[in-house]
Amino acid sequence: MRRLTFGMNLSLDGYINTPDGDLGWGVPSDELFQWWSDRVGATGTALYGRKVWEAMSSHWPTADQRPGATPAEVEFARRWRDMPKVVFSSTTSTVDWNARVVTGDAVAEISRLKAEDGDPLDIASATLAAAAMRAGLIDEYAVVTHPVLVGGGTPFFATVDNWVNLTLLETRTFPGGVVLTRYETRR
Repeated sequence: MRRLTFGMNLSLDGYINTPDGDLGWGVPSDELFQWWSDRVGATGTALYGRKVWEAMSSHWPTADQRPGATPAEVEFARRWRDMPKVVFSSTTSTVDWNARVVTGDAVAEISRLKAEDGDPLDIASATLAAAAMRAGLIDEYAVVTHPVLVGGGTPFFATVDNWVNLTLLETRTFPGGVVLTRYETRR
């Protein structure tokens, strides 16, 4: 059975983006960027919704070839391209960079992937994670909270039908007042 983690940057008021989709408030320090890169390196398969996929695939496939790319950006771009990815979308039909599209039942596909042997799964989409949360599929939450209030947007946590009890696994502070908290679902 594979472990499923939902992790993203979020504002202190709980949003992954602003109402107009802006992510500019979440610029990571070098240390936080390395933490995210190491997560990508350890991920067996990343699960994306269409919007996050479009943001990631518009930048990372060629980020290492841009003038001034840092060694960390080069490493992240390579890891991102190499990592298997599943894009859940009813409107996207083709993808590149070691990815495939699923147009059907997301919960059924995530359940199937979890049942396999292999490296961990990461969800990088609040909308997709909401469906997985409601189905009780998420094993861990990696909450990377930035000290900014954005006032609205896409919430990190979806409304759930029942309480989800969690156990704290780790806390870590990064430069700029960014705080990582990792929680495991108690079953």
